[in-house]
Amino acid sequence: MIRALAILTFSFLVAGPLSAAEATAPAAKSGPKAGGVPEPTPVPKIELKHLSSFKVESSIRNPFWPIGWKPSAKISDVGTDQAGPEVPPAAFRVSSIAVEAGGRFAIINGRVMEEGQQFGLQLGSQTYQITVKAIEDGRVILARRDQEIVVLLQRR
Repeated sequence: MIRALAILTFSFLVAGPLSAAEATAPAAKSGPKAGGVPEPTPVPKIELKHLSSFKVESSIRNPFWPIGWKPSAKISDVGTDQAGPEVPPAAFRVSSIAVEAGGRFAIINGRVMEEGQQFGLQLGSQTYQITVKAIEDGRVILARRDQEIVVLLQRR
């Protein structure tokens, strides 16, 4: 405690004369203009010789994304005049169908679906909105706009 007090007192003793000396020193070394205001020193202009750039191909993963993160798929926005390419039945795999009194369920592409449920199917860079229209014994009927897709149960 005494040591800290001694250091604090010493710093006040040294700082007092230094601040008074700075106040009496001349403000600038350049010659004063008419009126006593010092002339500002010119600042050299900086010229860039090489501009840096960063270009990434669309097929390469962006290095600024967190590890393991993938961007969400964009839903294709095709107008009503253009129906877009048809989705082939081979894009779906129905591995199981359950027809019960409580409801009808099917496993489509590894996910449990029921009648009336909508899901997105990504083919290439486009995502298509698909609706499960009907689940019958041995087949599933899917709908995409005006297209009706019948997918048979794959038996092993």
